[in-house]
Formats: sequence, structure tokens, C-alpha cells
Amino acid sequence: MKKVLVTGGCGYIGSHTIISLLNNGYEVICLDDNSRSTTETLDGVEAITGVKIKNYQVDLCDAEKTKAVFEANPNIFGVIHFAAYKSVGESVSVPLLYHKNNINGLINILECVRDFDVKNFVFSSSCSVYGNIEKLPVVEETIFGEAESPYARTKQLGEFIIRDFSKANPTINSMVLRYFNPAGAHHSGKLGEISFGRPIYLVPVITETALGKRDKMTVFGSDYDTRDGSCVRDFIHVMDLADAHTNALEFVAESKNATNCEVFNLGMGKGVTVLEAILAFEKVSGLKLNYEIGDRRDGDVVEIYAEPSKAFNVLGWKPQYNIEDIMKTAWDWENR
Repeated sequence: MKKVLVTGGCGYIGSHTIISLLNNGYEVICLDDNSRSTTETLDGVEAITGVKIKNYQVDLCDAEKTKAVFEANPNIFGVIHFAAYKSVGESVSVPLLYHKNNINGLINILECVRDFDVKNFVFSSSCSVYGNIEKLPVVEETIFGEAESPYARTKQLGEFIIRDFSKANPTINSMVLRYFNPAGAHHSGKLGEISFGRPIYLVPVITETALGKRDKMTVFGSDYDTRDGSCVRDFIHVMDLADAHTNALEFVAESKNATNCEVFNLGMGKGVTVLEAILAFEKVSGLKLNYEIGDRRDGDVVEIYAEPSKAFNVLGWKPQYNIEDIMKTAWDWENR
């Protein structure tokens, strides 16, 4: 069995990706300091797959402790790097915290990939690298715009670091996956998004409002130049996203990559407005949400959605779920 190290594996996307990897015959180990996650997600992974995953509770910014994980696990086939701080609003308030954590952690993990002869590296990037763009849909060749938040800046810088690393290390395959908006939960209802504090992402905010954990929710902005005035996002089901990582590893294992640093957009390929997402939830749940229209929020991109044909045609990946599936699985998880 090929061994894969998943950093941030106790997080939302990381834990679902572990399920996909296990389902496809990989051995998985997890590295997560649990500062913004919980090992309860690994309990969910075990409940679904029957496999107990070992987590190394290590801060990637500690280079020596990170190195020790690799020393304890020789012959790692690939590393999937999720571990990073990801709150747009928080990054605006404390930018240095985001640069210190996200950039230093990436550098330390890349040094280990190089020093321990790991041949395959997958980086969790984001559509936020594109900024506010003028032409939609977004293709991989779209030039980066001005970052709308320090979080987005760390993803841009991370990609530049990986490009430089790849040029200097031609025997290592790097895959950069630019996610759009992950949402939803595992169809079993045993694993989903666990929020720390009050959720800031749209789908868990919707489900919390429906459950009465919130009196109401706010739609930030109604005067954008979109079809209904609210922001447009490309929502992708978390298990579709998880499966893309398995595809990425198998892609490089079969030497299908044209270069040793490939970039793929991962999205549905069509945008959904915030108000349309609310309507989709109301349809699958049969509930009416209590929401209000508020002011625009700092750091928000107006409209973005992918042109994912490269991932479809080259990586051999296609999403299986739509926005209603996303809302149903998220609601099943929250309402469990």
C-alpha cells in the first residue's frame, strides 16, 4: 500500500480526503496540530471506513518535530498539504499571523519532501489567488489579480514558492489544486464540517440558522453587479473535492503529468449566488430561512467561478454532486 501523509487531516477537507484515499487503497497518516480542528473528525473517518488513522499532533512551523514525523514514516509516496489558517476576515485583522503560519509551514513541509525523497506533493490552493477578475470563467492561465485578503496573499505566495521549488527539484511532482467553494458533507451523515466558534462560511451559517442556533443570518451585499445583487461562488461538494486528490496522486503515479508542477481548477464550472444557495437549501429542507441583507464585507470577491475542463479532460475528474446535493448532505450532517 502506498503511504500518503495528509497535513491538516483533522480538518474539514482533509478528513473527507482521507476517506477517498482509504477507499482507493492508500495507507494514510495524518499530521495536524489541532489548534483549529479536532480528532473527532478521525472518529468519523473510522465510523465510515473502519480504519483508525494515526494523527501526529505537530505544528508544521516546528521544523524539527515535522522532520521527526518523516523519520518515523519512511517511504512516503505523497504529501497532501491542507494545513493552513483560512479565515478571510481574521487574516485582514492579523495578517502577520497568517503569513507566519501558512508560509513557514509550507516551507518546512517542502524541505521534508525534498530531504526524505517524497516524489509527489499536492498543495491546497484556492480560487482566491485570482482576486477580482475581469473575465469569467476562470482558467488556470488567468493572471493573478490583487489579493483581496492576506489569506489569499499567502496562497499566491505559496504557489510561487512551489513553482521555484519545482524548478530546483525536477524529480518531485507538485500538483496545485485551486479549489472554489467546498461545501456539503459525507452522504452517510457521519462526517461533515465542524465549526470552531461561530461559522463564517455560507453553508454552515445556513444550516445553523435553520436549526435555530442563530436568530437570523446576513447576506453581505445586495448591490453587486450580479444577477440578483449578491456575490457569486462556485460551490463544490467536499467529496468531489476529496476524490480529486486521489485522482491527482494516481495521475502523477502513472507519469501522466506534462511538467513537474501542474495546476488545476476544481469547481462545478458555474456560479451560484448567495441568494440562489439559500433558495436551494429551502427547497431540499422544506424550511424558510430568516435572513437579512447587510453591507458588503471586507475581503469578499464579487463573482468567481471555474472553467474546470482541464481537470475534466486531463485529470479525469468530474464532480458528481450539485448545489442541492450539497445542501441536503450539509443539512443531514447538521441535523443529525
